[in-house]
Amino acid sequence: MVDKVADKLARLRAQMANEGVDLVALGPGAHIQWLLDYHPYPDERMCLLLIGPNHHAFIMPALNADAVREHTDIEFFTWADADGYADALTAALQKVAPEKVNLVSLDETMRADFALNLLTALPGAKHCFTERSVGPLRMRKEHDEYLLLKMNALIADDAQQAAANAIKPGVTENDVAEAVKNHFIAEGAKPAFDIVGASENGAFPHHHTSDRVLKQGDTIVVDIGGFKQGYPSDITRMVSIGEPSEEYKKVHAIVEAAVQAALKAAKPGVIAKQVDDAARSVIAEAGYGEFFTHRAGHGLGIEIHEPPYISASSDVVLDEGMVFSIEPGIYLPGKFGVRLEEIVILRADGPEVLSDRPRDLVIV
Repeated sequence: MVDKVADKLARLRAQMANEGVDLVALGPGAHIQWLLDYHPYPDERMCLLLIGPNHHAFIMPALNADAVREHTDIEFFTWADADGYADALTAALQKVAPEKVNLVSLDETMRADFALNLLTALPGAKHCFTERSVGPLRMRKEHDEYLLLKMNALIADDAQQAAANAIKPGVTENDVAEAVKNHFIAEGAKPAFDIVGASENGAFPHHHTSDRVLKQGDTIVVDIGGFKQGYPSDITRMVSIGEPSEEYKKVHAIVEAAVQAALKAAKPGVIAKQVDDAARSVIAEAGYGEFFTHRAGHGLGIEIHEPPYISASSDVVLDEGMVFSIEPGIYLPGKFGVRLEEIVILRADGPEVLSDRPRDLVIV
């Protein structure tokens, strides 16, 4: 049986060598979760996983050591509250780091004091973030990750149906969100977020679901996600109470065309910003460019938002195994918003959409 942690560490060290990284420092969070399938409790006490060319070790608060030991046999350099972390940090660096650290790759999500105190202990070292170490490895999903993401996508498909079933005049946005949460829970998933935005509220891309009462003629953005077995879902569909306006139908069709253009553009070897441009160009040419106010997508994995980001500024070269959203939108202030979102995994011949649910407007 393959030792997944050993395999990931070997690939990480190869990545470090290619990038000239002497030391990787990860705080409790998604990067350690990816590596170990577990991460220590995050608090104000310095806790770092240090990975060098040949050795790796934790700087570990003594308070948490016994609990973490149940999940890993990696060497610990422990420190107690009464003594402080300095000696443990020095000892860990002596074990793990080369004599001269020129470049350290920092977990961009770690506490600022962890990062600054580590850099102080490495005089003369330059730093980068994990786009030159763990990041590229996390972007390329393995088959077991794909299976978990696919499972979550299908749960979210049914949660969208639960939302549609709940939508009718007289209920609130929060009532619809509750139906979604109940479905996730019934499927053994943990609800992660819900954006239920009726008509004018749908024009706010990150609307906070409210007690706004739904009425005949509303068009509703339903953007939802949950977690099961450590991986998430994220899907956006549209629902209308009764037949929508001709303007709405026009905008919905433009957004759908933008999704299709982005799906067609997404292939291995393509730069992420080209996928964003494919979606954005459709919307701009239709005269709604100023109303598409966010990037076309984001990566999805252990986190709901992670690299690669499908934005106008992203030079990431897309590759097989990358998972990301395609979610163009048009938001007309005071009227409505339309967003359609798919999660895809990139294959050799293009994207595989994880959802089985059509993007057609659901009319209730």
